[in-house]
Amino acid sequence: MPATTMPDAISSPQNPRIKNLLRLQQKAAERRQQGLTIVEGLRELMVARSAGVEVPTVFVCPELLPAAEQRQLRQVLAADVEWLEVSKTVFERVAYREGSDGVLALARPPQRRLSELVLPANPLLLVLEAVEKPGNLGAVLRTADAAQADAVIVCDPRTDLYNPNAIRASIGCVFTVPVLATSRPELLAWCRERGIRTYAAALTPAARPYTECDFRGATALVMGTEADGLTPELRSACDETIIIPMRGAIDSLNVSTATAVLAFEAVRQREIAGA
Repeated sequence: MPATTMPDAISSPQNPRIKNLLRLQQKAAERRQQGLTIVEGLRELMVARSAGVEVPTVFVCPELLPAAEQRQLRQVLAADVEWLEVSKTVFERVAYREGSDGVLALARPPQRRLSELVLPANPLLLVLEAVEKPGNLGAVLRTADAAQADAVIVCDPRTDLYNPNAIRASIGCVFTVPVLATSRPELLAWCRERGIRTYAAALTPAARPYTECDFRGATALVMGTEADGLTPELRSACDETIIIPMRGAIDSLNVSTATAVLAFEAVRQREIAGA
């Protein structure tokens, strides 16, 4: 049971705790400085806790979160978590999605470095270059969780990996799959040292259809942004360039869909090999 409970719900948007919530929502610099991010939603919070993420404070709106679900949440929280009740008016002010279920928490996201990543013998890695939309990052993280990829590595990110909207789009999967940021040179050197073959997804004349490639070994699937694709520097440095053949009027898929297609082809090949 949480040890600290406010006797009265926070009812003013001018409350310092509420003001801090808004700062954490809006500013990546504030999240970095405090070492915190925001997780909204009971499902997302339960996923975060199951992954061992530290949750120091929970804000709950009793008018929106039924008593049974409050009890369920209390059971997975650490004994010393701070449990703060807020009015519906205040909660609607700090909630960042429509139809929120009445729970929002502060969480301490893990901070990982590439050199510390522990991998199996033949890892499957998803690499994103310069991702800038939290929704795209979140969607790829859902794919990574579903395909049981060993890590998601972001080269030179343009968005905070633990942006609240990325957490929302991933339904908490940002906590179930190791995710980290690095630079292009560091990634390439690290892959070469470990014998990880890099496959750049790009529309080039030399690209091979992805179904012709062998993803059973140590593999990194490298994806670019939807607007610009991969930078020439990263594309040319990869071991091979691959393509998903398009049969209609358009020439490409969005990055999250393309990542899912490639990741599950790798899963299919590995399952057949292990059968």
